[in-house]
Amino acid sequence: MNLQQELTQRLARAIAAAFPDASDAEPMVTAAQNPQFGDYQANCAMGLSKRLKSNPRAIAQSIVAALDAGDLIDEPTIAGPGFINMRLRPEFLERQAAAVGADERLGLPVAETPRTVVVDFSSPNTCKPMHIGHVRSMVIGDAICRLLRLLGHRVVADNHLGDWGTQFGLLIVGFRMFGHEVPERDDPLLRLVEIYKRAHAAAEADETVRDQARAELARLHAGDQENYRQWQQYCRWSMEHFNQIYRRMDVHFDETLGESFYNDLLPGVVDELAAAGLARPSEGAMCVFWDDDSLPPLLVRKKDGAFLYATTDLATLKYRRDRWHPDEIVYLTDARQQLHFRQIFSVAERWGVAEGMRLRHVWFGTILGPDGTPLKTRSGDLVELADVLDEAERRAVEVVREKTPDLDDAEAGEIARAVGLGAIKYADLSQNRQSDFVFDWDKMLSMQGNTAPYLQYAYARIRSIFRKGAESGCRPGETGVSVAEPAERALALKLLQWPEAVAAAGDDYRMNLICNYLYELSSVFTSFYESCPVLKSEPAQRDSRLQLCDLTSRVLKTGLDVLGIQVLERM
Repeated sequence: MNLQQELTQRLARAIAAAFPDASDAEPMVTAAQNPQFGDYQANCAMGLSKRLKSNPRAIAQSIVAALDAGDLIDEPTIAGPGFINMRLRPEFLERQAAAVGADERLGLPVAETPRTVVVDFSSPNTCKPMHIGHVRSMVIGDAICRLLRLLGHRVVADNHLGDWGTQFGLLIVGFRMFGHEVPERDDPLLRLVEIYKRAHAAAEADETVRDQARAELARLHAGDQENYRQWQQYCRWSMEHFNQIYRRMDVHFDETLGESFYNDLLPGVVDELAAAGLARPSEGAMCVFWDDDSLPPLLVRKKDGAFLYATTDLATLKYRRDRWHPDEIVYLTDARQQLHFRQIFSVAERWGVAEGMRLRHVWFGTILGPDGTPLKTRSGDLVELADVLDEAERRAVEVVREKTPDLDDAEAGEIARAVGLGAIKYADLSQNRQSDFVFDWDKMLSMQGNTAPYLQYAYARIRSIFRKGAESGCRPGETGVSVAEPAERALALKLLQWPEAVAAAGDDYRMNLICNYLYELSSVFTSFYESCPVLKSEPAQRDSRLQLCDLTSRVLKTGLDVLGIQVLERM
C-alpha cells in the first residue's frame, strides 16, 4: 500500500463530499517534516480558501468532518491557518508492517498497466577507451532500467554505439601511415588510440591527409570490402574493452545496436520526410524547418549526400517503434543535447512516428573534480574509467581494512570491489541528476553520511544480528509487530513509505529520491538499534524487533539493487 496515495484518495473523497463544486481539488498530502505534527499533512485548505472565498481553517474543519479514514489514522488535528495533520493508528502500523513483511514485494504494487519502455543509455563512441564522462549515462540509465523492471514494466535496454563516425577514415589512413611504428599492446584498443592520435595530428598539419581520411570514410560507407573488414576489427577491439567495463560495473543490455545498424535506413528517412513536406532542399542540403521558427533548422542530409546524427536518431526511433512498439523511449545524455532532442522529438511527432509514444530526454550535468573543474589527467585527457574503478578498489581496501582488520586478503578484496563500485554509483545517483556531480573520493567512501558504504554497513550490521541470533536460537517468528516504543514506530512508518519513494522516483526518473529514502531508513534504523535492544529483549518484544530488522534488511537490499549496488553480509 502507498500510504500517501491512500490518504490522498480518502481526502479527495472528503473534499468532494464537503465541497461538490471543488471536487477536482488536489488534497496536497505530504509526509510531515516534523513528527510532532503527525505522520502526514494535507495543505489543501489554503488553496481552496481563494477558490471558495472562505476561511481556510473552516474549510479544513469541513474536510475533516467528511473524512472517512478512522481505520488508518487517529482523529486529525488542524494547525495554523488550516493544515490538516494526520497520525497513523498504532494498530494500523502494526498490521501493515506484518503484512509487508509477509509480502515478497514489500508492499510495492505491480503496475496495473505494464508499459514497454526502451531505454537508450551508455552509447559510447567506439575506438576510444571509456572515460569518467561515461559514468553518468551508464549508472543512471542502468538504475532506471532496474526501477522500471521492479515496477513491473517491460524494459529494452539499448546501447546505441557511436560506431559509424568520422574516426574510421582517420584510423584506416592512420594504420597505413603509422601501423608499422606503433607496437602491439595487450589491449589492442590502446594501440588503436595511439594510431588515431598520430593520424589526427597528421591531418591537422596536412590537408592531404584530411582528404585521404574523408575518401576512406566514403569508401567504408559505400561498402568497400577491405575498409569494412578493418572497421569490423576496430569495433571488435572496442567491444572487448566496453564489455570488460560493463562486467565490472554490473551493467547489462538487451540490445547493442550501433549507428552502423541503421545506415541502410537513412536514405528512406530523408525521402519520407521530404514526401511529408517536413524536409526541403536548402543550398543543396536537406533540412527540416519549423514554420514558427520555434526551433532552428535540423540538417538531415549534407549537400555532399552524407547523413548526420539527427538522421540516424530518427531512423533509430522509427525502427524501435516498429520492432518493440514501445509506450515510451527514454534517452540518457548530458545537458548539451537538450536542443538536439527537442528537434528530434518535434520532427518525430510531425512525421507521425511518435504517435502513441512518450519520448523523454533524461539529461544530466557534468562530472567535476573537487576543485569544480572537469576531471582530467595532468596531460589534459579525461580520466579513463578503468583507472577510476581500479582506484576505487584500492581506496576501498583501506576503508575495509580499517573497519574489519581480521579479514583475509581474498575476502577484503571481494568486499572492496563492492564498496568501491557502490561508492561511485551512489555518489552519482544520490545527486539531483540535472546538477553537476563533484567527484570526491573522501566523501563517496565515507562510512558516515549519505554514502553507499554507510548503507552497505547498515545492511551488514543487520545481518550480523541474525548471525548472532542464530547462534542462540533466536530468529523472527510470527507473533506480530509491536510499535510501542517511539523508535519502533518511527522505523515501521519509514518501512511502510518504501512504495512512496519508488513511485516518486519513477515519476521523473530521479534516482536521488531512492537514495534519500534509503539513507533516511538507515538513519532511523540506527536510532532504533541504539535505543531498542533486539536479542537481549523479552521473547515477544525480541520477535517483533527481529521482524523489523528483517524487513529493514530486505528493503535496503531491494533499494540498493535498484541502484545497481551489491549488499554485503559482512563488512
